[in-house]
Amino acid sequence: MSVDRTARRQTLRRQALLVAWLLASALLFGRALQVQIFEADDWRELAASQQSEASEIPAPRGTIFDRNGVPLAMSREQYRIEIDSDQLPNRDSVRTILTDVLGLSDAEARRRTDPEREWAVVPGRYEPSVRTLLQGLPGVYLYRELQRDYPYRALSAGVLGTVIDGAGAGGIEGAFEEILAGRPGRSIVAKDVNRTPIPGQTLEVQAPVAGGDVHLTLDLSTQENGQYALQEAIEETGARGGDLIVADPNTGEILAMVSIHDGSANSLAAINRPVEPGSTMKPFTVAALLQTGKARLSDMVEVGNGRWTINGRTLTDVHVDSSRISIAGALRESSNVGIAKAALPLTHSEQYQNLRDFGFGIPTGLGLSAESGGLLRHPREWRPMSAQSLAVGYEISATPLQLAMAYGALANGGELMEARLVSSTRSPEGRTRRYAPEVVRQVVDAAVTRELRDVLTAAVREGTATKASLASFDVAGKTGTARVYSPEIGGYEDGRYFSSFVGYFPAEAPQLVILVMLDSPSGGTYYGGATAAPVTRATVEAALAARHSPLDRRELLELSGEDVAVSRPDETVVPAATLRGTTTHARRGEGRGGISPGGTPVRFASTTTRAGAPTSVSVRSDASPASGSALPSDLTIPDVSDLPLRAAVRRLHALGFRVRIEPGGALVVTDPPAGDRSTVGDTIRVRSGPPPARAPTRSDAPSAGRPDQ
Repeated sequence: MSVDRTARRQTLRRQALLVAWLLASALLFGRALQVQIFEADDWRELAASQQSEASEIPAPRGTIFDRNGVPLAMSREQYRIEIDSDQLPNRDSVRTILTDVLGLSDAEARRRTDPEREWAVVPGRYEPSVRTLLQGLPGVYLYRELQRDYPYRALSAGVLGTVIDGAGAGGIEGAFEEILAGRPGRSIVAKDVNRTPIPGQTLEVQAPVAGGDVHLTLDLSTQENGQYALQEAIEETGARGGDLIVADPNTGEILAMVSIHDGSANSLAAINRPVEPGSTMKPFTVAALLQTGKARLSDMVEVGNGRWTINGRTLTDVHVDSSRISIAGALRESSNVGIAKAALPLTHSEQYQNLRDFGFGIPTGLGLSAESGGLLRHPREWRPMSAQSLAVGYEISATPLQLAMAYGALANGGELMEARLVSSTRSPEGRTRRYAPEVVRQVVDAAVTRELRDVLTAAVREGTATKASLASFDVAGKTGTARVYSPEIGGYEDGRYFSSFVGYFPAEAPQLVILVMLDSPSGGTYYGGATAAPVTRATVEAALAARHSPLDRRELLELSGEDVAVSRPDETVVPAATLRGTTTHARRGEGRGGISPGGTPVRFASTTTRAGAPTSVSVRSDASPASGSALPSDLTIPDVSDLPLRAAVRRLHALGFRVRIEPGGALVVTDPPAGDRSTVGDTIRVRSGPPPARAPTRSDAPSAGRPDQ
């Protein structure tokens, strides 16, 4: 019995062991089936992720151009270079390349190729030209990087914005992010056992799509000249800052927009800092009187001794001596009492609607998110003195851009234009969109603007803005000196004023609207006529002298009505009468830039000289194929070392060069230096101090009673 029992136990053990083996085999087979068949895709993905990694290839951002096609912001392709010393087949040849191509010293090239160093990073970033010379060399690896470059950032930083972490922030960069950004591509990078990327083992599986382009209405030369003139005025007057806007009144195009505050030109105060305009608002009060038929320019107003108390407040005048003055005279001499009394016939509704129609209290439509609409309260919120305050430019706040656009309506026959900073865009897919000029509304009749033009021209000739006058052409405009309101103290600061001038040129057929506003000029002279008006004249003179000018010179020749005189060998005598009847006036939406006969510089000679104005103004034009004597495109850089910085810049502009200012010492020098030949349109670096070293190929990282004129 015991033998049988033992045999059965052994049989059971064998059977149990067999069952266990069968079950284990079944489990192994099932697991293998699961891994090999059902989970195969998951395991392949896991293996691929361990052996390689998908990465994003950044797309080059699109370019931002000025109106003449000059790049203001662009993506700059550069390369980082790294060396695997173990893979170098010939160290001496690689060292030679590093010294000859990359500009490394011999000692540094030896350090980067030292066999004791397994991996070395070459310092700096290099231009794309090195790719063709280094790509494919064993042990030398190139890594593409994109850098946003702003060649004229000091002139347009606020307008352009910037790029942070690959995305546009502020200005045009932020507003047109969808156009400029493009679409990133994809690449696969091989990894070693330690999950470290293997150099040179990168496969591009989807190419990036470059961003589209944005073309601005800004004119770089006008922007440059305006900034230099504004900066000089700030320094001369001790102002805290200032704003300048140059616009085309017929299209609403912004040709220059400069804001300098706290020593920086990165500000956008011209569109986001509304202030009380003061007397620059008086033309709109008079426009309302003329449009409604409530008064004529010849109507007389009693101004007494230049003081008028109403509703418990007193208005005063500075320049008015007579007891009676016409409305035209009150506007010309900037009489607070005269304008406020003349406005009495206007109802609150008429006064409010007039200001609203001129665009105050609402954004201009520029398209930048930072733009402010200013402040224009509804009549139900007015106080007893509000009507008189509004008549002379208080109890209302407006941005410099709003004010410039409103004067544009006075200049172009009464049409308020939508402000335009962008002329066209091209999407990443290649679709082009053009932004046509938009008329917001007809504010006043053209007859009203013609009457106002005569008065505003007289204000520049003989009123409060004589320092904005030019010898050869009339300028129409108005000065303003408004007290600075401080929310911190809940009132007006003693001794602080916004001094401004807004005008258009030429008065008879306006091509430019120019606004200049200075924040708190110091010293004894702070009126707009003394501080801001000269900036306008300097800006217009620079536009007249510039080779690539936004002005229609044919139209200016016709308007001058004068023969021209020669004062330099490179100027041509052209009677203005020879162009009469041949001028094609620029229509709304068309570009400026007429051509004078012969394509040579023309000087208008004036027989009269106004106070503070130059006796003549040079007007250059672009080369004309009909002349046979086009201006040379290759010029010798002049010696400007004996000139003040601003004069040096203007001389270079007049020759057709672009200018980039760099800080330095006392002596004005250029790079390339004086005497070198350079092509028209090239950028000349101007600075004070010793000549700069050549750029290497490697780049390393109100009280109503206060005067308001």
